[in-house]
Amino acid sequence: MRELDQFLNARNLLIKQRTNYDAAYAEFSWPKLDTFNWAIDYFDAIAQNNTAPALHIVEDSGHQSLLSYEELSKRSNQVANWLIEQGVRKSDRILLMIGNEVPLWETMLAAIKLGAVLIPATHLLSKDDLSDRLQRGKVRHIMTNATGMSKINDLPADSVKGLNLISVAGGVLPSEWTDYWLSKLASSSFTQPEPTRVTDPLLEYFTSGTTSKPKLVQHTQQSYPVGHLSTMYWLGLQQGDVHWTISSPGWAKHAFLFTTTNVSMGLIFWQSWSSTKSMHCAHHRPSGAC
Repeated sequence: MRELDQFLNARNLLIKQRTNYDAAYAEFSWPKLDTFNWAIDYFDAIAQNNTAPALHIVEDSGHQSLLSYEELSKRSNQVANWLIEQGVRKSDRILLMIGNEVPLWETMLAAIKLGAVLIPATHLLSKDDLSDRLQRGKVRHIMTNATGMSKINDLPADSVKGLNLISVAGGVLPSEWTDYWLSKLASSSFTQPEPTRVTDPLLEYFTSGTTSKPKLVQHTQQSYPVGHLSTMYWLGLQQGDVHWTISSPGWAKHAFLFTTTNVSMGLIFWQSWSSTKSMHCAHHRPSGAC
């Protein structure tokens, strides 16, 4: 059986037995995967000619961005091709310090396809925190927005020496920064330069460091995308649902891309929370929030 079919069978069982926990527990088994790449084998497959909304982002300014599954798939292909042009290779670490913005999700999908490893980071990090993550995370590329650029530019030169700096801010950038939006010039057809395995690393999160020095926690190409089938069942998500997310990037719970798209539903993301936005969100009738 194809690995995609194994994944879909496991997912469909959980959807079918959503209200029958005993049956789901008795019948479910994790798919046995080897080279399954969630972004290529699953997301791109369901995105083909799929104009249903996948991502809806509302900025603080009120500006809204809405991407379909098909559009997000093609954009992630462009970003993946462009990242290769920028020297990103399989297993390279990318520090991703971006808010709830479209490039965040385009880049996550692109990285999965390439086999690059993402280290999500919050803008709340201090200089010492950033320097520590760059060193211990063995970061080779940084992608951030205008807020993150100011933090990176304030770091000692030795901290960022030799790193590839990418900005999603747009406009005129300092010479050491590369404009993310040049990725729109890349091809929307993608061929994986080298295969990935499910045991390959995908995400590396630093813990909060509340009681000791932050630890680096690794997730693989399987543990997060496929592992979130359990989260899908736990939340009771159904096809066509809408999930409202206000969690900040940099925290592991933010990565609901896998949970929601595993069941082919839409995401609404907000740059920040306010009562006004909460009322506006009610118009979209979300099924859950985090």
